[in-house]
Amino acid sequence: MEAYRQKAVGQLGTVGSGNHYVDLMRDEAGFVWIGVHFGSRGLGHTSATRYLKAAGGKDGMNVPPAIVDEDSELGRRYIAAMQLAGRYSYAGREWVVDRVRQIIGGKVTESVHNHHNYAWRETHDGKDLWVVRKGATPAFPGQRGFVGGSMGDDAVILEGVDSPEAKASLYSTVHGAGRLFGRNEAKRRFTREEMDRWLNERGVTLVGADLDESPMAYRRLPEVLARHAGTLKVLHTLRPFAVAMAGEGEFDPFKD
Repeated sequence: MEAYRQKAVGQLGTVGSGNHYVDLMRDEAGFVWIGVHFGSRGLGHTSATRYLKAAGGKDGMNVPPAIVDEDSELGRRYIAAMQLAGRYSYAGREWVVDRVRQIIGGKVTESVHNHHNYAWRETHDGKDLWVVRKGATPAFPGQRGFVGGSMGDDAVILEGVDSPEAKASLYSTVHGAGRLFGRNEAKRRFTREEMDRWLNERGVTLVGADLDESPMAYRRLPEVLARHAGTLKVLHTLRPFAVAMAGEGEFDPFKD
């Protein structure tokens, strides 16, 4: 456990590579929002891998799921570890947001925080369920959430609504726009010049990032949200003006 603790201490407040980011955005009233996207870093990955192996499962995309009784010793320990990783994610994101706030000045007047890739214990239609939202986030009636686009695209603050469509989705919504092309395909299709031109046309200053995160590799968020119109309402549209991501070839010592 000491190794886990040391890893958690060392990684707190680190953002990571891939599609993780720190964005500065403005809403329609001119207020600045700090948007961050990252999770429990190596702590969560290491913990999940450990319990997956203990359950006899295999890591990978196209492998059978590992099923564990929630009332077993292994099940209880895994749930506790997952929930700890969730709290750690919140702490890391809050640390980064506060650090950026200190740099740019100002005070927090509104805050929105939500998970994805997590499991929640919920009741739906009178049934007590574990709801796993992979690539999705909760959107219960009145619950607000942050949904990011790609770099250079608008993000939104949304709110869940009560509707048959929302109920059918177990009150869930997207956590981002979603990819059109995988990382390797994006690198083959697009150039740095194309990516820079896209961002310059939209007035976005970019620090870091690689072609695998090019905005052309992603769907347009308004089109995605239009498909979910019956399950949510948009409260704020956030236009990015500064984006920070891990750069090409940058080494991330904490796999997440």
